[in-house]
Amino acid sequence: MEQTIEERVRGVLEALGGGNGYGEPVALVAATKTRTAEEIDRAIRAGVYAVGENKAQEFRDKYDAVLPCPRHFIGRLQTNKIKYIAGRCDLLQSMDRDELAEALSARCERLGVTQELLVEVNVGNEESKGGYPPEAALDALARVGELPFLRPVGFMAMLPAEGGEAFLGGLADRMRALFEEARRRDPRVKWLSMGMSGDWRLCVAHGSNMIRLGSSLFGPRA
Repeated sequence: MEQTIEERVRGVLEALGGGNGYGEPVALVAATKTRTAEEIDRAIRAGVYAVGENKAQEFRDKYDAVLPCPRHFIGRLQTNKIKYIAGRCDLLQSMDRDELAEALSARCERLGVTQELLVEVNVGNEESKGGYPPEAALDALARVGELPFLRPVGFMAMLPAEGGEAFLGGLADRMRALFEEARRRDPRVKWLSMGMSGDWRLCVAHGSNMIRLGSSLFGPRA
């Protein structure tokens, strides 16, 4: 018998009960791309920490349709869609380029709000993914933090889909090392968002303290 959304959420939360490989609590973000308001409400009631949308229009359209819950944006954000996100998003997880940071800062200035965000790192140096290369991540975090109305609070990364456990674990360890150094430099840094439905257990073991799960909570997409 197929599990319900509530059962899946509770199962993941139970698995996270012992914290990550460093003994830290792990926040569960529901990745809600294409999911209905009713499905999202069920996940919120079951205890997810936040809900994360991939597309700006979906973020806008669902904003008032679901229960109160921290709202994250986890997809690639085009500069012309910032208007849907700024001032409404609790955490922008996908700050992947300087052009976006500058445009977002300008928009937040007009709104009189400060936007918390994560700097996205392309830890596997994959051509198909956005984000800063790992060797540029710390400089990018500092540069974004110098812009008014933006507050970087950590890193987001996606591991490659292919590769053995030793290879992927090594990449996860590299992200954890970047996170540790960033936190040493800036006490506001608190999140390492890494881990999706296919690899969250590995990422948590290697020090992620925030995961973004879609199908693991909601089942396969229709």
